[in-house]
Amino acid sequence: ALRNAGMEVIYTAPWQEISSVLSLAMQEDVDVIGVSSLATDHLLMPKLMAALKDKGMENVKVVVGGIVPDNEVEMLLESGVSKIFHPGVTSQEIVRDIHKLASQARGQ
Repeated sequence: ALRNAGMEVIYTAPWQEISSVLSLAMQEDVDVIGVSSLATDHLLMPKLMAALKDKGMENVKVVVGGIVPDNEVEMLLESGVSKIFHPGVTSQEIVRDIHKLASQARGQ
């Protein structure tokens, strides 16, 4: 859906180290990083957000999609995650929200 909406999408293999994600994000000059969480992957988001800040990449927006328990949503948002997409969200909503976040990341 994102590619069909004209966005460039870069997929990585699962289970990437934060340093690898940062390196690729810097190399590709990304606006948004999307993380899929099927178990507890979302619990690494505070570390990712801190690493982005350390690299001066605070403008990069981070979204999480997948299984995120309700009692962990606030922690993710407080750490700096911009949006959480729970199961059942439509492709249109995802495209709209990521397009908006990418524009914010570019200062538009």
